[in-house]
Amino acid sequence: MKNKLILGLMILLSVHVFSQNAAPLSKPDTTQNRGYVVNVGDVAPDDFKLVLTSGETTTLKALRGKIVVLQFTASWCRVCRTEMPHLESELWQPYKDRNVVLIGVDRDEPIDKVVKFKDDLKITYPLALDLGADIFGRFANKKSGVTRNVVIDQNGRIVFLTRLYNEEEFSSMLKVIDGLARKSS
Repeated sequence: MKNKLILGLMILLSVHVFSQNAAPLSKPDTTQNRGYVVNVGDVAPDDFKLVLTSGETTTLKALRGKIVVLQFTASWCRVCRTEMPHLESELWQPYKDRNVVLIGVDRDEPIDKVVKFKDDLKITYPLALDLGADIFGRFANKKSGVTRNVVIDQNGRIVFLTRLYNEEEFSSMLKVIDGLARKSS
Protein backbone atom coordinates (compact mmCIF):
# COMPACT_ATOMS: atom_id res chain seq x y z
CA MET A 1 0.00 0.00 0.00
CA LYS A 2 2.80 2.39 0.98
CA ASN A 3 4.69 1.60 -2.25
CA LYS A 4 1.59 2.29 -4.38
CA LEU A 5 1.11 5.65 -2.62
CA ILE A 6 4.74 6.64 -3.22
CA LEU A 7 4.49 5.52 -6.86
CA GLY A 8 1.28 7.52 -7.32
CA LEU A 9 2.89 10.64 -5.85
CA MET A 10 5.93 10.21 -8.09
CA ILE A 11 3.69 9.94 -11.17
CA LEU A 12 1.76 13.06 -10.16
CA LEU A 13 5.00 14.94 -9.54
CA SER A 14 6.36 13.84 -12.94
CA VAL A 15 3.19 14.96 -14.72
CA HIS A 16 3.33 18.32 -12.92
CA VAL A 17 7.01 18.88 -13.78
CA PHE A 18 6.42 17.87 -17.39
CA SER A 19 3.43 20.19 -17.74
CA GLN A 20 5.44 23.10 -16.32
CA ASN A 21 8.21 22.55 -18.87
CA ALA A 22 6.07 21.67 -21.87
CA ALA A 23 5.63 24.19 -24.67
CA PRO A 24 2.31 26.03 -24.42
CA LEU A 25 -0.42 24.90 -26.77
CA SER A 26 -1.79 28.42 -27.19
CA LYS A 27 -0.76 32.04 -26.81
CA PRO A 28 1.21 32.62 -23.58
CA ASP A 29 -0.54 33.87 -20.47
CA THR A 30 -0.49 37.65 -20.77
CA THR A 31 -0.34 38.17 -17.00
CA GLN A 32 3.38 37.45 -17.33
CA ASN A 33 3.50 40.24 -19.91
CA ARG A 34 1.76 42.72 -17.58
CA GLY A 35 -1.55 42.19 -19.34
CA TYR A 36 -0.36 43.09 -22.82
CA VAL A 37 -1.37 41.06 -25.87
CA VAL A 38 1.27 42.84 -27.98
CA ASN A 39 5.04 42.86 -27.59
CA VAL A 40 7.90 45.21 -28.30
CA GLY A 41 8.83 44.65 -31.95
CA ASP A 42 5.27 43.95 -33.08
CA VAL A 43 3.60 46.14 -35.67
CA ALA A 44 0.99 48.07 -33.68
CA PRO A 45 -2.62 47.18 -34.42
CA ASP A 46 -4.01 49.98 -36.57
CA ASP A 47 -7.49 48.79 -37.53
CA PHE A 48 -9.36 51.43 -35.51
CA LYS A 49 -10.19 55.14 -35.42
CA LEU A 50 -9.27 57.44 -32.58
CA VAL A 51 -12.16 59.83 -31.93
CA LEU A 52 -10.79 62.79 -30.00
CA THR A 53 -12.79 64.84 -27.51
CA SER A 54 -12.46 67.76 -29.96
CA GLY A 55 -14.54 65.76 -32.47
CA GLU A 56 -11.57 65.16 -34.78
CA THR A 57 -10.65 61.62 -35.77
CA THR A 58 -7.33 60.07 -36.66
CA THR A 59 -5.80 56.64 -37.15
CA LEU A 60 -2.42 55.11 -36.53
CA LYS A 61 -2.11 54.73 -40.30
CA ALA A 62 -2.61 58.49 -40.70
CA LEU A 63 0.06 59.10 -38.01
CA ARG A 64 2.66 56.85 -39.71
CA GLY A 65 5.93 58.73 -39.95
CA LYS A 66 5.45 60.17 -36.46
CA ILE A 67 6.38 58.78 -33.06
CA VAL A 68 3.08 57.94 -31.37
CA VAL A 69 2.46 57.37 -27.68
CA LEU A 70 -0.91 55.91 -26.76
CA GLN A 71 -1.56 56.41 -23.05
CA PHE A 72 -4.41 54.21 -21.82
CA THR A 73 -6.20 55.98 -18.99
CA ALA A 74 -9.49 56.56 -17.15
CA SER A 75 -10.77 59.27 -14.83
CA TRP A 76 -11.26 56.83 -11.93
CA CYS A 77 -7.63 55.68 -12.04
CA ARG A 78 -5.47 57.25 -9.29
CA VAL A 79 -2.21 56.13 -10.88
CA CYS A 80 -3.28 57.70 -14.19
CA ARG A 81 -3.91 60.98 -12.37
CA THR A 82 -0.39 60.76 -10.94
CA GLU A 83 1.24 60.00 -14.30
CA MET A 84 -0.64 62.42 -16.55
CA PRO A 85 0.97 65.66 -15.29
CA HIS A 86 4.37 64.03 -15.97
CA LEU A 87 3.25 63.08 -19.48
CA GLU A 88 2.16 66.69 -20.01
CA SER A 89 5.33 68.36 -18.72
CA GLU A 90 8.04 65.80 -19.55
CA LEU A 91 6.74 64.32 -22.80
CA TRP A 92 4.07 66.41 -24.48
CA GLN A 93 5.42 69.92 -23.96
CA PRO A 94 9.07 69.17 -24.86
CA TYR A 95 8.31 66.83 -27.79
CA LYS A 96 5.03 67.96 -29.38
CA ASP A 97 6.97 69.98 -31.98
CA ARG A 98 9.50 67.18 -32.55
CA ASN A 99 7.40 64.69 -34.54
CA VAL A 100 5.85 63.14 -31.41
CA VAL A 101 2.11 62.61 -30.93
CA LEU A 102 0.71 61.76 -27.49
CA ILE A 103 -2.91 60.66 -27.28
CA GLY A 104 -4.61 59.63 -24.06
CA VAL A 105 -7.09 56.85 -24.82
CA ASP A 106 -9.80 56.98 -22.15
CA ARG A 107 -11.20 53.60 -21.31
CA ASP A 108 -14.96 53.27 -21.61
CA GLU A 109 -16.19 56.65 -20.34
CA PRO A 110 -18.62 59.14 -21.92
CA ILE A 111 -17.32 62.32 -23.53
CA ASP A 112 -18.54 64.69 -20.78
CA LYS A 113 -16.61 62.75 -18.14
CA VAL A 114 -13.49 62.61 -20.34
CA VAL A 115 -13.58 66.37 -21.05
CA LYS A 116 -13.98 67.13 -17.32
CA PHE A 117 -11.10 64.75 -16.53
CA LYS A 118 -8.87 66.54 -19.05
CA ASP A 119 -9.86 69.96 -17.71
CA ASP A 120 -9.39 68.92 -14.07
CA LEU A 121 -5.85 67.72 -14.76
CA LYS A 122 -5.06 70.75 -16.96
CA ILE A 123 -3.53 68.63 -19.69
CA THR A 124 -3.29 69.90 -23.24
CA TYR A 125 -2.53 66.69 -25.12
CA PRO A 126 -5.55 65.15 -26.87
CA LEU A 127 -7.75 62.49 -25.33
CA ALA A 128 -9.64 59.93 -27.40
CA LEU A 129 -12.74 57.96 -26.46
CA ASP A 130 -12.62 54.19 -26.20
CA LEU A 131 -16.19 53.14 -25.52
CA GLY A 132 -16.32 49.42 -24.90
CA ALA A 133 -12.52 49.39 -24.44
CA ASP A 134 -12.16 47.99 -27.96
CA ILE A 135 -8.96 49.91 -28.70
CA PHE A 136 -7.55 48.92 -25.32
CA GLY A 137 -8.37 45.29 -26.16
CA ARG A 138 -6.16 45.42 -29.24
CA PHE A 139 -3.15 46.10 -26.99
CA ALA A 140 -3.99 44.49 -23.65
CA ASN A 141 -6.29 41.93 -22.14
CA LYS A 142 -9.56 43.73 -21.42
CA LYS A 143 -9.49 42.35 -17.87
CA SER A 144 -6.19 44.10 -17.16
CA GLY A 145 -5.90 47.65 -15.92
CA VAL A 146 -5.13 51.02 -17.41
CA THR A 147 -2.17 53.29 -16.82
CA ARG A 148 -0.08 51.96 -19.63
CA ASN A 149 1.81 53.62 -22.45
CA VAL A 150 2.50 52.14 -25.86
CA VAL A 151 5.31 53.86 -27.78
CA ILE A 152 5.12 53.32 -31.54
CA ASP A 153 7.95 54.33 -33.87
CA GLN A 154 7.66 56.10 -37.22
CA ASN A 155 7.28 52.75 -39.01
CA GLY A 156 4.37 51.60 -36.85
CA ARG A 157 6.37 49.21 -34.64
CA ILE A 158 5.93 49.05 -30.89
CA VAL A 159 9.22 50.06 -29.27
CA PHE A 160 8.29 50.45 -25.58
CA LEU A 161 5.52 49.36 -23.22
CA THR A 162 4.86 50.63 -19.71
CA ARG A 163 2.50 49.52 -16.97
CA LEU A 164 1.57 51.67 -13.98
CA TYR A 165 3.65 54.73 -13.19
CA ASN A 166 7.21 53.99 -12.20
CA GLU A 167 9.76 56.83 -12.33
CA GLU A 168 12.56 54.59 -13.59
CA GLU A 169 10.43 53.03 -16.33
CA PHE A 170 9.02 56.46 -17.25
CA SER A 171 12.56 57.83 -17.56
CA SER A 172 13.55 54.88 -19.78
CA MET A 173 10.51 55.55 -21.96
CA LEU A 174 11.51 59.22 -22.34
CA LYS A 175 15.03 58.17 -23.39
CA VAL A 176 13.59 55.91 -26.11
CA ILE A 177 11.32 58.71 -27.34
CA ASP A 178 14.20 61.19 -27.28
CA GLY A 179 16.36 58.82 -29.33
CA LEU A 180 13.59 58.40 -31.91
CA ALA A 181 12.95 62.15 -32.02
CA ARG A 182 16.67 62.85 -32.59
CA LYS A 183 16.73 60.40 -35.53
CA SER A 184 13.64 62.16 -36.92
CA SER A 185 15.25 65.59 -36.94
